[in-house]
Amino acid sequence: MRPLLNTLYVTLPDVYLAVSGENIVIKRDNEILVRYPFHNLEDIILFSYLGMSPKLIQKCMDYGIGICYLTPTGRFIAKLRGKSNGNILLRRKQYRVADNENESLAISKNIICAKIYNEKWTVERYIRQYEHRIDSTHLKNSSKYLTELLKKTDQVSDIGELRGIEGIAQVTYFSCFNEMILNQKDDFQFTIRTRRPPLDPINAMLSYTYSILSNDVASALESVGLDAYAGFMHTDRPGRISLALDLVEEFRAPIADRFVISLINMNQVKREDFVYEDNGAVLIKDDSRRQIIKLWQNKKQKIITHPFLNEKIEWGLVPFSQAMLLARYLRGDLDGYPPFMWK
Repeated sequence: MRPLLNTLYVTLPDVYLAVSGENIVIKRDNEILVRYPFHNLEDIILFSYLGMSPKLIQKCMDYGIGICYLTPTGRFIAKLRGKSNGNILLRRKQYRVADNENESLAISKNIICAKIYNEKWTVERYIRQYEHRIDSTHLKNSSKYLTELLKKTDQVSDIGELRGIEGIAQVTYFSCFNEMILNQKDDFQFTIRTRRPPLDPINAMLSYTYSILSNDVASALESVGLDAYAGFMHTDRPGRISLALDLVEEFRAPIADRFVISLINMNQVKREDFVYEDNGAVLIKDDSRRQIIKLWQNKKQKIITHPFLNEKIEWGLVPFSQAMLLARYLRGDLDGYPPFMWK
């Protein structure tokens, strides 16, 4: 299994990145704040518009370090990566499958089955662990309905029908979100998923962590030779990492959603960590984003046993394991794509 290297998250809005020898340096007003050696890094994620020097971009491409540009609020802008580590035969197969409705549907069904399964067991986990602290009736009913939708997913015959079931499942799952908030309930209320802009602190954190997770998945796909932009369920669009957005569906509930809920329940974020704008948008403050990134990195280091590979790996390597399994399936080494189903 590949080593879990570091991702450098640059959340300061007023810094510029450059090269000094074999190090990346972060500068503010020509003063060096910190240095990072190239050989320790796998990706750089910028939440800043100031950017980096052309020499640093070239060095990153030489070292195989991916560069991802996000807006300060976490919306994806663009991603750079050097020479592909994969071979043309794998990518040709990927494109052929992406252009074949039946083959694309087979992979997409597996992904959405995993998404609904992971949503169901996220809800079930809170029923088991906190039944005496919550009114679990709604959660139990939602879990049953998610089971019914899971069965229907396997029987769909076109991608439109699959998207419809996925949308119903997401509404059902998010209807349970407020019950899973155990602490700070006066400050953190969730009613509906809102994106652009997020209209409450929970949505702001979900959008932020989904952006980070999507970049991790895109990097994983590129590392095994797949094209992160050619998806099976998300349609092609210039600049959209469609395949990464496909795969990230499996990870939303067990990785990102549980992480956001734990931040609230463990009092690691507070109401004052957010900016409430006049138009209703809610943004995460810069210092708070840096703290969330630090906690996210800690989560990526925790060990799990992968349900299909039966190997102990870090959470941060789950996207890489799934990218590897998808590549194996496309090469014909597996009969089907085994999605990540976490209980």
